[in-house]
Amino acid sequence: MKTRHLAAAIASLALVAGACGGGATSAPSAPASAAPASAAPSASAAATPAPTLTGSTYGTISPLKPALDLAAVGGPGEGALNLIIWAGYAEDGANVTEYDWVRPFEEATGCKVETKVGNTSDEMVTLLRQGGGSVYDGVSASGDASNRLIANGDVAAIDPAEIPGFGDVAPFLQDAPHYVVNGTHYGVPHGWGGNSLMYRTDIVAPAPTSWNVVFDPTASAAYQGKITAYDSPIYIADAALYLKATNPSLGITDPYELTQEQLDAAVALLKQQRPWVGKYWALYSDEIDNFKSGATVVGTTWPYQVNALKGEGASVEAVVPTEGMTGWADTWMMSSKAQHPNCMKKWMAWMITPEVQAQVAENFGEAPANPKACRYLDAGYGPYTLKDFCTLYSVNDPAFYGKIAFWKTPLPDCGDSRGQTCTDYSVWTQKWTEIKG
Repeated sequence: MKTRHLAAAIASLALVAGACGGGATSAPSAPASAAPASAAPSASAAATPAPTLTGSTYGTISPLKPALDLAAVGGPGEGALNLIIWAGYAEDGANVTEYDWVRPFEEATGCKVETKVGNTSDEMVTLLRQGGGSVYDGVSASGDASNRLIANGDVAAIDPAEIPGFGDVAPFLQDAPHYVVNGTHYGVPHGWGGNSLMYRTDIVAPAPTSWNVVFDPTASAAYQGKITAYDSPIYIADAALYLKATNPSLGITDPYELTQEQLDAAVALLKQQRPWVGKYWALYSDEIDNFKSGATVVGTTWPYQVNALKGEGASVEAVVPTEGMTGWADTWMMSSKAQHPNCMKKWMAWMITPEVQAQVAENFGEAPANPKACRYLDAGYGPYTLKDFCTLYSVNDPAFYGKIAFWKTPLPDCGDSRGQTCTDYSVWTQKWTEIKG
């Protein structure tokens, strides 16, 4: 779904509507500066004294180590753990010394961690199914993969009561439909973000407040040929979200649960848009380059690109349009044929501790699933010292995350009284090929 290979978001910049971001396995050339002192800290940071973050075992700042008794989670470890990950989701200090949650986990459990980076959600699905599902123990799945894995029986159900700290996960993620089906949980949340609308403030005027600037021929007339869009079948949901608001007669209730008629309408909108798209982007760096050169001036983005461009002095801004936006939330899921299920359960519990969540969020540039990480994040953990992180990333702002339609895999089951009348991801993939063609 996404190919994210980023470092922490540049600190001193906040999006108009908040921020969330991309991911990293390597450090930027220089650490980001601190956020403005006037930015309000999160409630959790205000309620708890900021921790001391200096002194080192592994580097100039010690990787935060959770005080969690992993021996009590999942039974005896099997000595190994094989994971499929997005780049940056299992760091051992090799890339950035201060980010290391793998080695402390191995020391605490005896589970030796091996990882395989998946560059797309489709690749992750294929990898998890290797050897009948027995090669890998788990995967950090995005919403466009998680429902596919659940529907095919590739991943195991998880009892949240067996995962210490699950109750600390943000309430809006505890029962999210991209990994909870009929009340059964198939994983543990990792982190999340939204896909906002970025534009060149020196070119696009007035400032857009709607997705009509990329979808409506009148509103977009001045920018046709310089619009950008995300290069993936899941972008069809962005068009469906716009049509949900602007064409209620279609009866769209969920941008990922589309009947053939509704899908056809979204595809028609994207085919109309196709000649106006100067460049599609899949890599964050491509979008940054295109906005700097002026090849594109408006379109969907991740907040990392906005922050990175602002850090270079580019005239860009981002907004959450009136119709809302799509977004992503990643989930740790265990293979239904996992060879090391106890180690996987321990990993799930480890990954939602505030200490690990703080490292992941700051290194990767995303909102943590566990808001208790804000205690560390807002204090400026890590070499990038992104102070007031949770304010900038709208971690505790329901007005922000409430506007996100999080990615989930399109399936034939509409999830309502329409039954098996919706279009699945394979159809979306075919349609995306038609749109791009």
